[in-house]
Amino acid sequence: MNLKVVILAAGQGTRMKSKHPKVLHKVMGKAMLDHVIEECKDLSDSKPVVVIGHMAEALKDHLKDSADTVIQKEQLGTGHAVMMAVSHIKDEEPVLILCGDTPLIKKETLCAMAKLKAEGYSAVVMSSIIENPKGYGRILRDTEGEFLRIKEQKDADEEELKIREINAGMYIIDGKSLKENLQKLSSDNAQNEYYLTDVLEHIKKENKKIGIFIANENEILGVNSRVQLAQAEMEMKKNINTFHMENGVTLIDPENTYIDKEAVIGRDTIIYPNVRIIGKTIIGEDVTIRENTTIENSKIEDNVVIKSSTITESVVGENSTIGPYAYLRPKSIIGKNVKIGDFVEVKNAVIGNGSKASHLSYIGDADVGQNVNIGCGVVFVNYDGKNKHRSTVKDNAFIGSNCNVVAPVIIEEKAYIATGSTVTIDIPKDSLCVARAREVIKEGWTSKKGILSK
Repeated sequence: MNLKVVILAAGQGTRMKSKHPKVLHKVMGKAMLDHVIEECKDLSDSKPVVVIGHMAEALKDHLKDSADTVIQKEQLGTGHAVMMAVSHIKDEEPVLILCGDTPLIKKETLCAMAKLKAEGYSAVVMSSIIENPKGYGRILRDTEGEFLRIKEQKDADEEELKIREINAGMYIIDGKSLKENLQKLSSDNAQNEYYLTDVLEHIKKENKKIGIFIANENEILGVNSRVQLAQAEMEMKKNINTFHMENGVTLIDPENTYIDKEAVIGRDTIIYPNVRIIGKTIIGEDVTIRENTTIENSKIEDNVVIKSSTITESVVGENSTIGPYAYLRPKSIIGKNVKIGDFVEVKNAVIGNGSKASHLSYIGDADVGQNVNIGCGVVFVNYDGKNKHRSTVKDNAFIGSNCNVVAPVIIEEKAYIATGSTVTIDIPKDSLCVARAREVIKEGWTSKKGILSK
């Protein structure tokens, strides 16, 4: 079933107490609205229509080309919000109406709801049965258990308030029926608003069938406060972590492991506590990620060990080790069987198979070949105050400790740079470079100068 998707995102969200639009607050690293768009994209061949109002320009800037937008200048209820999108709705297409602040809704649930709609219903309303229904509209059923109407909390009587089946605020409604019945709405109610739920009551009066799809309570959580934002974060984290564990990934402490939805992780990988895997990260099999590591939009191949390090927009080849306390900045490409040790920083550099930088080095804007040794304290000096320059170190070269490689230079194969050297010229193949002043000793100098007299 091809649906037209309308997402309601015009509310101010005053309980968030924020200067940002409510639906742009993030859950597991992604705006709530983006989660909703992502989950419904396979149900439609066209862009969703997002109804915006409060801070409309910020929402437009965020959405860019991912959705069409319409503006609800005055927030006069859900029915009024959908009225703003009428020009995008065709008579022959069912309309899926969602809320931009329900980031936990799942594609599988929406597909099942659409499947129910295809069984001959003019509309389907999503409900859920919850322990504490306070604040929600209640689903009223007739004596045969069929949909009767929805009563908002403020309009419900004492008996109706005892009902635990609530309206989740998501619907699929035939386009023609929706447009016709939106015109019949009235704001004559306790909140002086145009309720979208009244559309269902009008459809019912036309003797058309309305189905009820009961969803899991956790999926329909609407975020209206920072407390609910934290609840959504915890629930999504739990869902993601459970998915990976069921697919063969070991999480030592799932409650303190944070994995974004787009991440792909191979089986038999072990992840220790306080690890954050962000964005479209791909992690291979048999990888070990130790505690306090952050990996963002990177690719980690099989059998890699990462210890308490940060990796951003980089690639790490098979059987390599990273850290502890290493920092791979964007555009770092680490080959196979490479060692990047403690307090080593790599930026926009390629490091070939079998090379090693064991500790306390900076490798920036460099092409490093295979089986190269980069000693402790080596700095690739890539910035002259105005421009960045690149250096090349070819296979089997050796750079001793405390050296400066001042770009642009080329260090040829099997070149050996002595400890403490500052290199500013190209080094030929199979050569030793010593670029340091010879020691000069002046005996008695300290006493003559009166230094260290104490």
